[in-house]
Amino acid sequence: MEATGGKVRVPVILWMVLCLLAVAQATETRAVYYDPPYTRSACYGNRYTGPWVTGVSAALWANKGACGRRMRVRCVRGANLAPHPCKEGSVDVTIVDFCREPCEGTINLTKDAFSKIASTDAGKVVVDYTFI
Repeated sequence: MEATGGKVRVPVILWMVLCLLAVAQATETRAVYYDPPYTRSACYGNRYTGPWVTGVSAALWANKGACGRRMRVRCVRGANLAPHPCKEGSVDVTIVDFCREPCEGTINLTKDAFSKIASTDAGKVVVDYTFI
C-alpha cells in the first residue's frame, strides 16, 4: 500500500507544480502611455480612479470583461531605438479603459505608471505583465 501511495503522490505533486508555473508566467507585449487627465474611461465614465490605471487593446479587453482587473507590468526592453529605456521594478495598475485601434500598444498606461517602469522619452516599450 505504501508503494502505491508513493506512485500516486509524485504525479499529483508534479501536476501541481506545473500548474503553478503556468499561472506565474508573464506575457510579453508592447506598452505605450497617455497624458493626463485620466478621468474619462470606458469602464467608469468620468469617475477619477487615480493615476495607477491603464487602458488595454482588444487583445485583452474581453468586451469590457477586463474592467477592474489588476495587472503587474514590468519593462523588458525598448521597442524602438531609445537607449536604455527600462527602469528597475514594476507597477501595479487597474484596467479602466479601452484603447481603440490604432492603439500603439496592447497596454496603454498612464504617464505616471509608465514613468515608474520606463523613460517616457522611449514612448513605447516591450513589457511583461501578469494579472494579480
